[in-house]
Amino acid sequence: MIGFMPVGDSQTIGSAGDHTWRYRLWQHLRDTYGGPFRIVGPRETLYDKAADAPTSYDYADPDFPRAHLAGWGEGWQHMVPLIADAVRGCRADVLLISLGLIDLGFYTNAEQTAENVRAFVISAREANPRIRMVVLPVIPNVRAESEPSFGAEVAFFNELLAKAVADLDEPRSPLLLASPPPAYDIHHDTYDGTHPNATGEHRIAAAFAEAMHQGWGLGRSYELL
Repeated sequence: MIGFMPVGDSQTIGSAGDHTWRYRLWQHLRDTYGGPFRIVGPRETLYDKAADAPTSYDYADPDFPRAHLAGWGEGWQHMVPLIADAVRGCRADVLLISLGLIDLGFYTNAEQTAENVRAFVISAREANPRIRMVVLPVIPNVRAESEPSFGAEVAFFNELLAKAVADLDEPRSPLLLASPPPAYDIHHDTYDGTHPNATGEHRIAAAFAEAMHQGWGLGRSYELL
């Protein structure tokens, strides 16, 4: 049975009241994968903005496997020391990774963030030499739109990310670089210029689903409404 682990920042953990793209992708896999699978990870909660902590279970629909490794304000550098234990302990087979915006916004520049990508991949493979990974490029947010220098750093990192994925890809532990979410528009697909609303959740889920369908023949194409 294949185990999928979502790994990400605030766009992945979601906040109280959200469905999350994790939920949308689970629905898609449930309907199209055609075999047994699990959603795995050491965490289950949403971020509670009132408490300023990841303590909420108030999903818009809680009736789904809510496991993940995601955190509000966490990036590549935060996940590097966690990923090996998470992969090993949760028996993950596929990592669905959406990270980088927080790193670039608060912690590391594009080159440093790309180095953390490489460290992450190495650590994940130490736990499971056959781990598969799908990596989503950073989606430019409202800050990238309003600050040209930050927008340029995001674009530069996405170039470095593509190179890192190509360099690190290997047959027994393949890496896929997902295409940016189709037709994603921060003015229509987010509620604050960064975090996805319902349409944004579907578009992020579609990006992961299409990468796995086209790259590995897993599941079917994601039908966006």
